[in-house]
Amino acid sequence: MRRVVFAVAVLALIASAVPAMAQDPVKVDSKHYTVVFENDQVRVLRITYGPHQKSVAHVHPANVAVFLTDGQTRFTMPDGKTVDAPVKAGSTQWDPGGTHLPENTGDKPFELILVELKSKPAAAR
Repeated sequence: MRRVVFAVAVLALIASAVPAMAQDPVKVDSKHYTVVFENDQVRVLRITYGPHQKSVAHVHPANVAVFLTDGQTRFTMPDGKTVDAPVKAGSTQWDPGGTHLPENTGDKPFELILVELKSKPAAAR
């Protein structure tokens, strides 16, 4: 439960500061981010990091993460502060979106699926 509260606090920090230079992770870091599905409501990314690999600063809209492996991650925030965030395989978390620079600080590969929500509302049935 503490990890969930911690993760929510981290994500709130991320969402509170979005610098203008942050960009789409698929465009600025295609080595780690791949689009596996997209429509007018969601974009689904497969995210993979090798041991000790680091990304570049980028932004995500509101999203849900599904962690496929255990991981030791560190997020560098726009203000330069860092937050360590260990995760467990099979866990999920909500993120309101924002800017960060992620890094796999562990000795093993790290993988997750990220479902980004688009702002366009669903059509009425």
